[in-house]
Amino acid sequence: MWTWALDRALTRLFRRGAVEITYPSGKVRRYGEPGAAPIRVRITDPSLPRRLCLDTELALGEGYMDGGIVFEDDAMRAFIHLAVENRSAGNNPALIRWSHRLAAPVQRYFRRNPIHAARRNVAHHYDLSGRLYDLFLDADRQYSCAYFAHPGMSLDEAQEAKKQHIARKLRLRPGDRVLDIGCGWGGMAITLARDYGAEVLGITLSEEQHAVATARVREAGLEDRVEICLQDYRKVRGRFDAIVSVGMFEHVGRPEFDTYFATVAKLLKPDGRALIHTIGNQDPPQATSSWIRKYIFPGGYIPAMSEALASVEQSGMMTLDVEVWRLHYAETLRHWHDRFVARLDEARALYDERFCRMWRYYLTIAESGFRQDRLCVFQFQLGHQRDAVPITRDYLYPADGTPAYAQTAHAAE
Repeated sequence: MWTWALDRALTRLFRRGAVEITYPSGKVRRYGEPGAAPIRVRITDPSLPRRLCLDTELALGEGYMDGGIVFEDDAMRAFIHLAVENRSAGNNPALIRWSHRLAAPVQRYFRRNPIHAARRNVAHHYDLSGRLYDLFLDADRQYSCAYFAHPGMSLDEAQEAKKQHIARKLRLRPGDRVLDIGCGWGGMAITLARDYGAEVLGITLSEEQHAVATARVREAGLEDRVEICLQDYRKVRGRFDAIVSVGMFEHVGRPEFDTYFATVAKLLKPDGRALIHTIGNQDPPQATSSWIRKYIFPGGYIPAMSEALASVEQSGMMTLDVEVWRLHYAETLRHWHDRFVARLDEARALYDERFCRMWRYYLTIAESGFRQDRLCVFQFQLGHQRDAVPITRDYLYPADGTPAYAQTAHAAE
């Protein structure tokens, strides 16, 4: 029964390209275009047809991690890209549509993310060995979408461009007090203090990130201008000229959206500027991948723009500008994947083969989500006053035509 149901689903899914599946029974089935060279896949675990029917995303990821699904010629990445391309073209089988519909209300309304759960969820991902992140991130350890302002930029150049682009949106003046919510390993906080003369409070729930960021601030000689605290955003007190949050909002959880933006509104001065940079979904609200939530980002939820802005409206703040980055994260993830694979032996020495498969699968499905599906990055500029930033984006780009990524303000000099 389950093999028959899976066969029907795959027949509907693969209309472009071709896939050849060998089932546990030895039966071989081909799906897709007749003349296309197929991607060959073997299902060796007899339980997988049932599991793939009940929760396709979870079972596919677990099957690859555990060796129950074998991609010949190491074609996992090609298979994922092809599957997502077909799904995005409207070939989504009913099994996948219904599993998403059932999971969506649970994620959106019932899975709260109180402080103790937030700490546990952050530790699951960000308190892994720092040596792991050194394998694939840029030198500044920017673990969020880079800004590829022109073709051919290196990952390090694009991550620097991202920080400078965001800093310009914050309209900083020397001495401005800045809150960095989810400060990671401290790169943004150091940039804002060193290049723009800001006084920065960076907060994180990751003990690993807190230790590394604190050491980096000390090494940069910025202890008088940057403080890194192990603290939840809901516990911060004071008022700030600017608030920045890069890649943290995805971890807030749908039931906490109103609380998050109400907190930003409370902490932001009347003439202040906030920049919230988050992964987003260009579809209506829907469930986040069950595999991602189980293995990579427990408690995570990718917002639709309508959900985020509904909570901004409740906060009383104004939306000053919204910028949508479409393929920038796909390019970032391609760099991360290729750098990780190039140092796979070092990753195996840190963890094991199953972990390496998990991590490679994560980077692959994430890239496909941005390249072939409807994921993107939203940058929300928020404030209490309509004139908190200029009325055009001209201020982000110099009048002499020099690319913004090539400039550094050095306002503190």
